[in-house]
Amino acid sequence: MQAGDHVRKVVTKWGGRPHWEHDTTVVGTDEHGTWLGAPAGTLVSRPGVSFTATAAFVSVVPPDGAFVATFYAPNRSGPGDPVELYVDITTVPRWADGVVTMVDLDLDVVRGRSGRVWVDDEDEFADHRVRYDYPDEVVALATASLDRVHVAVRAGTGAFDPTLGRTWLSRLSAAAAC
Repeated sequence: MQAGDHVRKVVTKWGGRPHWEHDTTVVGTDEHGTWLGAPAGTLVSRPGVSFTATAAFVSVVPPDGAFVATFYAPNRSGPGDPVELYVDITTVPRWADGVVTMVDLDLDVVRGRSGRVWVDDEDEFADHRVRYDYPDEVVALATASLDRVHVAVRAGTGAFDPTLGRTWLSRLSAAAAC
């Protein structure tokens, strides 16, 4: 894939239940994975719900990691702008025919613009692992990925370096023009 290529990002929940999806543009690749971007105004939807993104965002899709990390540009159009980085713990993303898919495993690591880092949706993961009968290997994958990602986000290292997110956000408009 090359900068400017269009990719559909499709996220499901366990058992193939639909979740969020939207169109993106390849911004580029580096040692952390493929960076996909979407400008403000991008329609993000799932069955029964949709919204228009008020800020641009870029996501890094790692080649073999069980997460997708999304950096958000500052939202200059609204009051509140609490999230800089949102990391979904997922199955390992799969690529085919201009579409990247992954299963959202509920757990998230979030870094606010204040620098505060927290784990979100542990209660949802605990409920869903029983309700939807997540296999033991999926539970192990999710918890191990959460542990690694949480440490790296807190340290601001690797794919979770805030400077890296800003760099890829700055490249989004050029890639979208290709």
